[in-house]
Amino acid sequence: MTHVLHIDSSARPGRSEQQRHGSHTRRLSARFVSRWQAARPGDEVVYRDVGQAPPAPVTGEWIQAAFTKPGAREPWMHEVLARSDALVDELLAADLIVAGVPMYNFNVPAQFKAYIDNIVRVGRTFGFDRSRPGEPYWPLLAEARKKLVILSSRGDFGYGRGGRLEHMNHVELSIRTAFGYIGITDVESVAIEYDEFADERLRESVTTAERQVDALVDRLLCEWSAREQLGSARAVAT
Repeated sequence: MTHVLHIDSSARPGRSEQQRHGSHTRRLSARFVSRWQAARPGDEVVYRDVGQAPPAPVTGEWIQAAFTKPGAREPWMHEVLARSDALVDELLAADLIVAGVPMYNFNVPAQFKAYIDNIVRVGRTFGFDRSRPGEPYWPLLAEARKKLVILSSRGDFGYGRGGRLEHMNHVELSIRTAFGYIGITDVESVAIEYDEFADERLRESVTTAERQVDALVDRLLCEWSAREQLGSARAVAT
């Protein structure tokens, strides 16, 4: 069984195919997960809406607690880290992470940045040892073979590879950097553009993105099936 972690981070509560001012990223992430579940109904899906229920931002107490070794933490430290621990546990359990993340002012929403700050955790998702001067940090999830799918949307256009505004797109780059730091480097992405224009170009972009999501799901389903068959063959061999 595959464990899917479905994350939405848009401030808009609804989906754009259901509400006039609904979220495009919620639309894409719901489409991806629905198509995945239709093909694999036995997989477990955990849903986390950080757009509507964002984790608390990092505080001085949080930092003190996170960088205190677990055995030396005081009771209040465990309380401060409780939400972060729950988010990390969800991430550790997931094989496939599907994240709907719109572009707000060229970067991720503050809600999703708070999520990143809560799951990039010393001793849990990355290691640190000051006695290793050349390489004090290392990812702890590198061997977990997790897949991350970023489903985004943008008000303007040309933020994709080779586009006129590629240099201003800090959404995919910042997510890839943070998740890569903890060892999740297998990343796919699809995005809708032209949202602020609200014309035929937006409608075409939505249609194209939905087709790309469908094709991505189909491809990943084939990859997952092949991975599972290989795992079964290895298990029999041992």
